[in-house]
Amino acid sequence: MKIELTHQSDYHATITDNRGYTIDIDNKSVDNPKGASPMELLLMGLAGCSSIDIVHILDKQKIKPDSLKIEVHGNRQVDATPALFTDIHATVKVTGDVKPDRIYRAAKLSFEKYCSVSKTLEATAKITFSVIVNDAFYESKK
Repeated sequence: MKIELTHQSDYHATITDNRGYTIDIDNKSVDNPKGASPMELLLMGLAGCSSIDIVHILDKQKIKPDSLKIEVHGNRQVDATPALFTDIHATVKVTGDVKPDRIYRAAKLSFEKYCSVSKTLEATAKITFSVIVNDAFYESKK
């Protein structure tokens, strides 16, 4: 895995991976940022990693939801440098003719076992998740 960052101006830069995909980054506190902040990219990486895991797990079970969305909220240390994430919560939202317990199990496996981003971030942050299936909150019966 390899990436290359090219400075554009001020805090704005473009980052390209070895396959040619490019994203913009910037400092979120500047006027009119031209990209996501590096810390936002971490949360995006968590959502992306978990979505891939969840889709893969559901595919193996021949489960095809109509939609899958993941919202991630992160809280960082206050008045600290570096300001690490301390708490991260992901909400997995699924619609379709699916069994909530299957969705919950797939999310649990992702966040607690398979997602490399989650496993990396858990060194400094408590990561939790919830599942909403067809607009109904689902809680696992442990």
